[in-house]
Amino acid sequence: MSDFKLTYATMFNPPEELHTKYDEALQKVKAKFGTEYAMLINGKDVLADEKFEDRSPINTDWVLAVMQKGNEKHAQAAMEAARKAFPGWSHTPWQKRIELLRKAASLIEQRIFELGAAMSLEVGKNRMEALGDVQETADLIYYACDQVEANDGFIKPMGKDPLVGYESSNVSILRPYGVWLIVSPYNFPFALTGGPSGAALAAGNTIVIKPATDTPWIVRLLADCFRDAGLPDGVVNFVTGPGRTMGQALVDSPEVDGVTFTGSFDVGMKIYRDFANGKYVRPIILELGGKNPAIVSRHADLDRAAIGIVRSAFGLQGQKCSAASRVIVEEPVYDDLVGRLKELTDKLVIGDPTDRATYLGPVINASSYQDFKDFNEELSQAGKFLTGGKVKSGGMFDKGYFCEPTFVTDVPFSHRLWQHEMFLPITTIGKVKNLDEAMTIANSVNYGLTAGFYGSDEEVDWFFDKIEAGVSYANRPQGATTGAWPGFQPFGGWKGSGSSGKNAGGLYYVQLYMHEQIRTRIK
Repeated sequence: MSDFKLTYATMFNPPEELHTKYDEALQKVKAKFGTEYAMLINGKDVLADEKFEDRSPINTDWVLAVMQKGNEKHAQAAMEAARKAFPGWSHTPWQKRIELLRKAASLIEQRIFELGAAMSLEVGKNRMEALGDVQETADLIYYACDQVEANDGFIKPMGKDPLVGYESSNVSILRPYGVWLIVSPYNFPFALTGGPSGAALAAGNTIVIKPATDTPWIVRLLADCFRDAGLPDGVVNFVTGPGRTMGQALVDSPEVDGVTFTGSFDVGMKIYRDFANGKYVRPIILELGGKNPAIVSRHADLDRAAIGIVRSAFGLQGQKCSAASRVIVEEPVYDDLVGRLKELTDKLVIGDPTDRATYLGPVINASSYQDFKDFNEELSQAGKFLTGGKVKSGGMFDKGYFCEPTFVTDVPFSHRLWQHEMFLPITTIGKVKNLDEAMTIANSVNYGLTAGFYGSDEEVDWFFDKIEAGVSYANRPQGATTGAWPGFQPFGGWKGSGSSGKNAGGLYYVQLYMHEQIRTRIK
């Protein structure tokens, strides 16, 4: 596979060797079902009095792992360990820090097939999405290291004061904040833990990781990569437990110097407000979802548009903050595009995501499964189902949370679900008279994460200028609104989709984990 570079754009035609190695790794991973995993605090495995079973959304009879139900005391211990480790790690030369982090990224790549198999089983991602998540994590860590190296550790000489009789020097240096908390989501549990972790660590911070309750297993495997790379004890800490207790204790801890949270708008805003109750302002990096539009012009290549929209609407069962959840089409090509979307969607295979032919696996849990049914009941009163609308039943489907890929037409633009992030394989399709109307609708939401467009070159320039989104794509068959990759399409949003204005995997991200100090010396 030496000539093949896996990204979300290239994953649709991988070499055969990739499938062979995934299948081999899958059997090894399944043989370890039910293993107990500890928390990692100060370099030691830590067990809690209470446990919980991590079950697969593919088949809820499968106990993937037994995890620790940590509490406030574990949160405090992790914070104390990170605080104790901070002086040593922050004063480790940046060259040594990135050497260790590149080793961790290399270990991720070496373990990609086992990690990908575990990801499919725990999250419900098909094999290519799962492998992509793992490889993206390595690339995010590499990219953070590259940025520190390219900027020579962010130590920059400034101008000399024009003083008579004195020699003046001024130096700008970016320094780490201290202890950084990373709270990651279930949909990209590896990349959206490993990416922020890599940036925080490269900057010189120590970290405490709190994964989503639905996906603790795969994140523990990530923590193992950092540990096995030789990072000192206490630099990376991993704790598991309920968000309402463990998670809240972490956010409320006075030991936290910065937070990165990826998840829902409502939870993120609560963390933002809670974190503001500290003694002073501290940095918080939030990525809070999207309601992403795909606009299709009357001049579009409809083959590209159709496949790009289907891939972005239903990849990972629509459980991406970047999913194409709104399709806005100019009237002259509406009927043609709708027909193509139905034809492509009807061919999608729903089932066990570890099977090679499967495109859609299960949604993450019983709550999302119920939301799917409730949203579609509401939509049935307002529009028409082009595809889907129902959960799958019978045979293996009765053991997991399988939902049909759903396109809905004729829903009025005034309906609340044109604004609300459903985070499921449900996409609404609407018809407009012109592109100005389409853009008004596209920008009329609180979110501004990703957006896609299909049309002429002149229209593309107009789209890029007018769209309110952090990541924008034009005429992309690989995905209308999805598929960002570090170093190619840095990922982040505007408005309610993001707090920092700087995109992960880009030129300005690692600096968010540092603050500036000016050093003036007079001789």
